[in-house]
Order: sequence, then structure tokens, then C-alpha cells
Amino acid sequence: MTFRDAAIHPVAPATIPPIPNQLLTAVVRSAAAPTSTKNAFSASSQCTLGHRVIPSCGSARGTHPSQTPSVPIEFPVPVGRVVFVELEATRPERLRRSATEFRLAEKPFKRDLDHSRRMLLEHDARWDLSRQPGYSDGSPAFTFRSIDLIAQHRDLKLVALPAPEHGIRGTVMDGEQILDEVDPKTGIPIHSLYLAEDRGPTPDMLKDVDVLVYDLQEVGGRTWTYVSTMALSMQAAKRKGIPFVVLDRPNPIGGEIVEGALLDPKFKSFVGMYPIPARHGLTVGELAQLFNQKHGIGADLIVVRAANWRRSQWQDQTGLPWINPSPNLRSLAALSSYPGSVYFEGTNVTEGRGTDRPFEQVGAPWLNVVEVARVMNDKRLPGIRFEAITMPVLPTAAKHKGLTIPAIRFAITDRQAYRPVRTSLVLIDEIRRQHLNDFKWTGTIDRLTGSDKVRLAIEGGRLPALLEEWDREAAEFRESSKSFHMYP
Repeated sequence: MTFRDAAIHPVAPATIPPIPNQLLTAVVRSAAAPTSTKNAFSASSQCTLGHRVIPSCGSARGTHPSQTPSVPIEFPVPVGRVVFVELEATRPERLRRSATEFRLAEKPFKRDLDHSRRMLLEHDARWDLSRQPGYSDGSPAFTFRSIDLIAQHRDLKLVALPAPEHGIRGTVMDGEQILDEVDPKTGIPIHSLYLAEDRGPTPDMLKDVDVLVYDLQEVGGRTWTYVSTMALSMQAAKRKGIPFVVLDRPNPIGGEIVEGALLDPKFKSFVGMYPIPARHGLTVGELAQLFNQKHGIGADLIVVRAANWRRSQWQDQTGLPWINPSPNLRSLAALSSYPGSVYFEGTNVTEGRGTDRPFEQVGAPWLNVVEVARVMNDKRLPGIRFEAITMPVLPTAAKHKGLTIPAIRFAITDRQAYRPVRTSLVLIDEIRRQHLNDFKWTGTIDRLTGSDKVRLAIEGGRLPALLEEWDREAAEFRESSKSFHMYP
């Protein structure tokens, strides 16, 4: 029996209550175990919308296992078993009280096992969302993370925690270097995947590793570095000959809209490794399949589907809470603009880092916001209005630090009609036109946009023609990528 045979089987659809998710890849190795285990632990995982997954590192709030009564069980646990966690809302009416039932299932891992046994341990877990944006629950909370639970489990051995941008706990600010260290709670080594931009797991990091598990949030834009981390990790798993498991998640800005040109391979970087559009319309699991098959990674890839998600759904239609995917992506509105507003990183206009609404507002001390906003609103771009504001910038920001500056805020009026890539490029073009002596590109613009075409088109007054070309490329990608769709 292969790992794939043991790992994947249908799960009845279920709507899952909010589960915070913030963190990274977990590496687990099955540990030697006695022939029986009693009172197996109660666990949480980072799946969304209900699916069966391998435990991986991530975060959750709820009742600590030691505070939750569990049902004593006994079952054989041969060497080489991997624990799976199934989340299933068996009583939907209780979701308003933030309660669900968890099920712990033991599944065989070793290839020479010719049969599968499973025992289920059911218990209740209450979720306290009082410290999560936009949610409140008065129940007592005990904060715990699934990496800690895995580390304590007698039948698993957690051997490494690879850390992407933003760190193993998801709280490090954008661009800050992640260092190798030891997790103080578990004593497990943390291996930085963000010391150098294009760093994937090394052979030494994967020593004694049987399975590499990826469980990270997706934001829907090509420049999101976690996608590159996933691709590099898939390559590492392929070289070692171990399975790579992706615990899929919904695309928070939906799976229907595709926008922007495909990356030119000559401009491959950590903010774009493969030729996909700026807004790709895929889930992370679908991206993994595309990278693996179309771009030749060839890993032993297992994607665990998120049950009940539909491509038309945005994050606020899933019933899940908002959890910041990074410290500077703080709202669905920010994500809705991010595939385009990220291009301001490649200019001397701030993209809003160091303000209260990163990626929702852009500004500079010299910007004539009243006139720029007037001209942009006169263009009547679909789904968007431009507001002239002033915004204070923190002293720690990279651009215009410590100043209060004029700015333009993106006010989305119709997110289905709004096209953030086109909108941001038209805005950049207008800002440059009105401020030829002040506006400057930075060295990152070409890799952010995926080629030198944007810079050259704006400088040459040819942006409208380029955007029409990009619309055709995006439509072609939307059709060609349908073979990788996992959701209706």
C-alpha cells in the first residue's frame, strides 16, 4: 500500500467553523509506537471548509486538549502510522456558538501495510475568536497550535519546521530576514526558507523526513512569496523522493476572475517563478498541480481538497473568519487590490506599508491627490472609486517614514467588476504623467510585473495597447488552466 493509497479517500461534505490559519509547512516523520495506544490526543489542523488532512503546523484557538474530556480508546498502532485529522461539523446549528466535533483517525503509512484500520476519537472543541479581527466570542480561550500537538503525540515525530517569509508563527513583518533557530515551545529546529529569497529546503533540512506537508494561506496573486516557497519545497521533495502534501484552501478573492499577463520566464524571481497571471484565479492546490505537471516538477504530489468551496465564493462567503495572511494584508479589501497595488512597490509611491491600510491606499509627499483622483474618477473604471486623503506613515516604514502625506485610497464599489491590475497600472500611468519630475521607478518594478513591458509601455505612452494584450493572455490562461480546477 502506498502513502497515496493510505492518505486519500472521500470525505462527506461538511461546513467547518472558522479555523485560524497562518503558518507554514510542517515536516513529520512517523515514530515507533507501542502496539496499542490509549487516550490518543485531541488535535486541530489547518484545513478549511472541511477536509481530511495530515496534521501540519498552524494556529488555532480553542479548548486545550487537557481541558477537553476525551473518550478512552484502544487500537493497534504499528510502526509507521501517520495521524490524520478530520474536521466535520455534525451539528451545524452549533456553529453560531463556535463549536464543532473533531475526529482523530489513524491511517497506515508504511508501504508494506496491506490493510487499513481506523478508530475515531470524537470530542467537542470550542473556538474563541475574540482576538481575531471582526469576531467576538465570550467563551474562555486557550491558544494552541497544531505543531505543538504533533510534537506531543506519541505516534508521530515532528523533525523540522521550515519557516517562510513572516516566520513560523506568521507574525514577522514583510522583508525581515528569517533566521534558523529552535522553536522554544517544542524544541524542534526551525529552518529558514527566507535567509535568501530563492531558498528551498536543503537535504540537511529534510534528513529523516518521510513527508513534507504544506499548509499555508493563499492570497490569489502571483507575487505572494508562499507560492514560490511551495514550488521550491516541491522540488526538494522530488529530489529526496518523498511525498509532498498540500492541504488546499479557498482562494480568498474567488476563483473566477483572471487578470494580468503571464510572467516572462526571463524575469523569474521569488515573486514569480512560473508563467501565471498576476491574478491567477486558482487555489494553492491547483497551483501545485499546474506547477507539477505543466512545468515539470514531477513530485509525488497529494492535494487534499477543501470540501464545499465553489469558485464563485470569496473569503467572506465561506463562513470563515478573517485571519491576516501577513502583517500587511489585513482585510479582504486589501487582498482585492493586492494583485495590482503591489506594483507600487516598484515605484517611489508608497503602497501603504506603515499605514493603517496597506495595499488599499497609495501616496507620496509630492502627490497632487485631488487632481489625480478627479482624473481617475472621470475614467469611470469599473467597480472602483478613488478618494483623496492624507495618511500618516510610521517611522519604521520603508518609504516616506514618519510623514503625513497626501494619498489616494481605493474604494471598491463592485468587486466582481473591479480589475485591480488594470486599475493600478492606469493609476501609475496617470501619476507619472502628472508628476514627471517626481515619479521614479525602483529596481523591482520589472520582476513585480513579470517583464519590462509595463515600464516600457508607460514610458512610451502605449499602456492601453498592452492592457488589451494582457486581457487576451489572461483569457487564454483561464481556459487552459481549467484542466487543473478541483472545484466547480
